[in-house]
Amino acid sequence: MAEENAAAAPAENQPKPQSQGGQKPTLFIILAIFNMLVVAGVGYMVYTAQQQKEAQPTIDDVIGGEASTQAEEAQQDDFIGTVIPLETFVVNLSGSRGRKLARINMELEVSGGDVQVEIDKLKPKIRDHIIIILSSKTYAEISNEDGKNNLREEIKDQLNLFLTKGQIKRVYFTEFIYN
Repeated sequence: MAEENAAAAPAENQPKPQSQGGQKPTLFIILAIFNMLVVAGVGYMVYTAQQQKEAQPTIDDVIGGEASTQAEEAQQDDFIGTVIPLETFVVNLSGSRGRKLARINMELEVSGGDVQVEIDKLKPKIRDHIIIILSSKTYAEISNEDGKNNLREEIKDQLNLFLTKGQIKRVYFTEFIYN
């Protein structure tokens, strides 16, 4: 028995290993929460990607929308609204030292009747702007189709800057002669 007591005594005197049971549940809980956050984040990304995919139009939607827009524009382009004729413009072209003259008749297509009254009141100002624009162009700038289209757009844009009751939709050249 003494031997048993002696054997038992050293075992009691030995230090007991410390239990790490308190850290394991805490680490497990932290890892579980982190895992849930990652899963929730991935789920959110998949959900938003699906929503964006559904919101994007298909190629058939784009083609159908473009076709309907072109059809509407074609109907609008064929119709000529109110047209206001202007008197003939005779100007010296820029850089010609008086050797190149241009004689131009034009008409303005407008959007509405109120702008027609405004244009009648502002005709001197409109003619002045058009003369300045025309005389600033060289023969090379207006002798081709692109040059005439650019001139048409420039005149329209400049005149629309000071019109308040409507807009000029198009400028038509009814006579364009230069020597």
